[in-house]
Amino acid sequence: MEQLVSMGFSSDLAAEALTATGGDSIQKATDWILSHRSSPQSTATLQPKLDRFLCLNPKTLSPVVGDDSSKRPNPETQIPVAADDSNKRPKLSSSRHRQHQPLSERMRPRTLDDVVGQEHLLSPASLLRSAIKSNRLPSIVFWGPPGTGKTSIAKSLINSSKDPSLYRFVSLSAVTSGVKDVRDAVESAKRLNLEGKKRTVLFMDEVHRFNKSQQDSFLPVIEDGSILFIGATTENPSFHLITPLLSRCRVLTLNPLKPNHVETLLRRAVDDSERGLSNSVEVDDSVIEFLAYNCDGDARVALNALEISATMATARAGSDAVVSIDDAKEALQCKHLAYDKAGDQHYNLISALHKSMRGGDANAAIYWLARMLEGGEEPLYIARRLIRFASEDIGLADPSALTQAVACYQASHFLGMPECNVILAQCTAYLALAPKSVAVYRAIGAAQKVVKDSVGQNEGVPLHLRNAPTKLMKELGYGKEYIYPPDDPSSAAAQTYLPPSLLHYKFLEWPHGVSGDLQDQEHKF
Repeated sequence: MEQLVSMGFSSDLAAEALTATGGDSIQKATDWILSHRSSPQSTATLQPKLDRFLCLNPKTLSPVVGDDSSKRPNPETQIPVAADDSNKRPKLSSSRHRQHQPLSERMRPRTLDDVVGQEHLLSPASLLRSAIKSNRLPSIVFWGPPGTGKTSIAKSLINSSKDPSLYRFVSLSAVTSGVKDVRDAVESAKRLNLEGKKRTVLFMDEVHRFNKSQQDSFLPVIEDGSILFIGATTENPSFHLITPLLSRCRVLTLNPLKPNHVETLLRRAVDDSERGLSNSVEVDDSVIEFLAYNCDGDARVALNALEISATMATARAGSDAVVSIDDAKEALQCKHLAYDKAGDQHYNLISALHKSMRGGDANAAIYWLARMLEGGEEPLYIARRLIRFASEDIGLADPSALTQAVACYQASHFLGMPECNVILAQCTAYLALAPKSVAVYRAIGAAQKVVKDSVGQNEGVPLHLRNAPTKLMKELGYGKEYIYPPDDPSSAAAQTYLPPSLLHYKFLEWPHGVSGDLQDQEHKF
């Protein structure tokens, strides 16, 4: 908006132009103003500022730098302007700007009716549709994987409202913006609110990249209604957004797009001659199907891969090019996998692996292992989790499982990827098929709870269990009346080892007298 004001447009006119064009391009807003609101008087006033902003010579519409005649434009390249039309400004075409935008950006939906997928958020009875009908939009945080429509829905909300001119859409990204940018947007919003003109919608993309103090800057202005806040994040808001911000917003979750949704978007890009692919490019149905099923629900990946495929086909065949499945495979390189080493997918997949092994499903366990390895997970992390599983879920039912898991870690460390994949798979299958017992896991948990809760006041060690290395300690009764079990097994059986206040506690639930090869025992735990 500041750029439009610097051209000489009023703040109201600039805000109206940004709202009408979606707020994502200064070029589009300028075109809209010049085509809808131009007049000889206003254009004459704006002309000098526009010329300075665009660095153009008003007679030639060619760039001019200083007064050096050697740098002046070639007359053959100058664009003549009629003398009697000196007060009229030629329309600034945005076609060149559009052609440099990625296909995914050019095909971005303009209204909610254009959005594909996310039916749970966009059904007729949904929160968003109801809010638009009543003109009472709440502050929202969109949470979902990349390429599922968070930014598109945010921008489409305003264009789908009853009167888009009532809103001013300000788009910022936490990657490139700071608190100062937020403060400037808020000050402008408050000014418009006082004038009773427009309500400002502040869209903050990648909001999880703001730290706690930066997120705090949103709280008072959301609270007093100075702005309508819409955030977008790919990370779990529970861990990356502060609780006060979450309490002021509705968190709406977006799901990965289904293949049929992605197919719809790809066909729309092929058929749209204005914003999509060139009419001279033909795309096989197999290409669309391949991209839809290999983008992992990310529309941006699919659309950009389609554009690269079309570029490759055009470079090879020229006009009337046909995009083949080989072009699509080359453009995509490999199946896109949604995975992050420190986010939700990381923890979701390791949880699925752990629970599949616990349930004895070796097939599922190996599948989740493969998903993690193909996603780039550190193999030693997986090996460490297998060691934990061997004691937590198998324990005394098969003590050799722990040995297997430790050997798996060591072998994976020696070999590394990709050779250690089969070692991890072998250990995963062994642990999934092994007998299970959580007796030790529950025992240590119960004992730690007793200690933390100070049950029995954490009294001292009974005297007969204490070590007595000195004469003084022996005189104090350390080790007195201790019975050495190898010397007197029958008497030692009656000896107690817990503090007196805990004699009735039993932490390990294990069959009495079980010893030796526990793997052969057929007990259920």
